[in-house]
Amino acid sequence: MNFDRIKEKLNILADAAKYDVSCSSSGSNRKNKKKGLGNSDGMGICHSYTPDGRCVSLLKILLTNHCIFDCAYCVTRKSNDIKRAAFKVQEVVDLTINFYRRNYIEGLFLSSGIFKSPDYTMERLIRVAKKLRLEENFNGYIHLKSIPGASDELMHEAGLYADRLSINIEIPTKEGLKLLAPDKDRKDFLQPMKKVRNDIVKYQSEKKHLKNSPVFAPAGQSTQMIVGATNETDAEVMYTATYLYKKYNMKRVYYSGYIPISYDHRLPPIGTEVPMLRENRLYQADWLLRFYGFKVEELLHKNHPNLDSDIDPKLSWALRNLHVFPVDINRADKQLLARVPGLGMKSVYKILHARKYRKLGWEHLQKMGMALNRAKYFMTCASRTFESKDYTPQQIKQRILSESSSKYQTTLSNQLNLFG
Repeated sequence: MNFDRIKEKLNILADAAKYDVSCSSSGSNRKNKKKGLGNSDGMGICHSYTPDGRCVSLLKILLTNHCIFDCAYCVTRKSNDIKRAAFKVQEVVDLTINFYRRNYIEGLFLSSGIFKSPDYTMERLIRVAKKLRLEENFNGYIHLKSIPGASDELMHEAGLYADRLSINIEIPTKEGLKLLAPDKDRKDFLQPMKKVRNDIVKYQSEKKHLKNSPVFAPAGQSTQMIVGATNETDAEVMYTATYLYKKYNMKRVYYSGYIPISYDHRLPPIGTEVPMLRENRLYQADWLLRFYGFKVEELLHKNHPNLDSDIDPKLSWALRNLHVFPVDINRADKQLLARVPGLGMKSVYKILHARKYRKLGWEHLQKMGMALNRAKYFMTCASRTFESKDYTPQQIKQRILSESSSKYQTTLSNQLNLFG
């Protein structure tokens, strides 16, 4: 083995993989059998965290950065003048095993540029996973990036060896995809998603009756959207995400701010990266849609198509709907409590449990560890009522921002004093 050449490939193909954020290992529980290598239970991805707070890592690489497509937004597009490389199947297997034995990683995330054809590329990705499972008895986490246009048969086989499958929708709108990747068809992204969804449903049904039914993509499927390469609004992004969650049972939709890498009249100019804050706001909105009972049209609409940059989506909604507040925490139902800015779902469940035994006041909420700097403007309790009705939305917003700024300055000052 030429170690210098392998190292060079690793540098090129690991760097090319950094643009893909659509990967997470939460949800899989593949068990280690017959003294094999690894165990995906509770495992995660590079610089990601498991539910118990542990930071874990996967080897995250491309099989190759050669590609037959020329998508304007992609660093590996065929017209881009970059250094190219390709791993052999066995090289990826060996790297994964060797890195795992050295405790560098806990699994593999494998993607690829599309070379020769979608099926040819997908077949090689599957061969890596298959060798790891069957020849190396590897039971660690494997995430395979599905290739747009791959056949149903290959998608099914991939799910038998991978813990999670993902296929990037890439651009949020059909019009944006047609503009920046005219050689691609949106249905080539959606068909593999449909196949994976159907096979997961089938596996879950069979598992109820047959304990030994083959495991199929136990961590489900995810996808990623590039945000800011076209002029889509946050509303368009979130409507697409909601569609993917409902239609294809996505575990996660990831949002990746576009980073201009070369000049193209169809793209934002170099030096105008999408602010990290926009990504953050999209994830916050995503969380509200998935776990807090919000709908897209409540957070975003014709007159408010983009998320606010200075305040989070829940606070923004509350300030536009002050007629709903204040809510009585001793009477309000779970859904209404969840809409109070500053209250997370853990706090909501604490309130629902505690109020069974007594009426709750501010002092009880503080003892339960709740931060009330936001919530106090939107709720009442058994203690003296906070006169939120005396404030306009703008006044509440300014008070909250001012308190947050003051708290930050105090924390920063304390840290500076600590280090002399």
